Amino acid sequence: MTALATDARSLLGFFERLPGPLSTAWLMLGLVLGWWLYVPIHELLHVAGCVLAGGSVSRLEIDAIYGGALLAEVFPFVVSGSEYAGRLTGFDTGGSDLVYQACVLMPYLLTIFPGFWLWQKALARERPGPGSMLAAGGLLPLVAAPMISLTGDYYESASIVVSRLFAGSAGRPLEAWRSDDVFRMIGDWTAAWTVADVAAIAGGLVLALVLALATMQLGSVLGHCLNRTTRGPEVVAAPVHAEEDAA
Repeated sequence: MTALATDARSLLGFFERLPGPLSTAWLMLGLVLGWWLYVPIHELLHVAGCVLAGGSVSRLEIDAIYGGALLAEVFPFVVSGSEYAGRLTGFDTGGSDLVYQACVLMPYLLTIFPGFWLWQKALARERPGPGSMLAAGGLLPLVAAPMISLTGDYYESASIVVSRLFAGSAGRPLEAWRSDDVFRMIGDWTAAWTVADVAAIAGGLVLALVLALATMQLGSVLGHCLNRTTRGPEVVAAPVHAEEDAA
């Protein structure tokens, strides 16, 4: 994970180069705006992934605070209001796991590109200004999305694989271990727990972590490769030491 470690050092260096305490206000403003814009885009990309792969969509719930009411006027399948920020509750994959995976993972293409690439460019500024501070905060939801969705979309992606491999032999239907909210699935569980159930859910979480880190690593590596072709050496966290005497 060398590329991600480099990004972590770049983030620390970026914080060290901020011109003053009030600079964090720009970062937080960027983070809030970035999250507000990312949520509806993320949910619509779930729809795009499903449809482009050959599935169909009938209901996408988006909370009103993220523009659910406005989007409902544009897209007939959007419903304003959700117990989540947004959730695709009506879709048909035709029984295809490939369509299902496309539906689940499509939004994370933004993490791979251009998320990390643009975020790295913002962090590399030697003298961060309002623009780079807004960008650093605003792009954070894109680059961190896989980890944020570890028990959501990424568990769901992993559970598709786990259930396809082991549900039949464990005497469970494919849907038993599949969910976009692992905590809700456990809370709503009604069947008697078995060792296979515990192992499948635990294994799904481990695989989800591997997939999330792989997504971020891919985005980080691609970003560094693209940035090396357009500028010189990247700025990373400067070593902490006392300033040299002028004499």
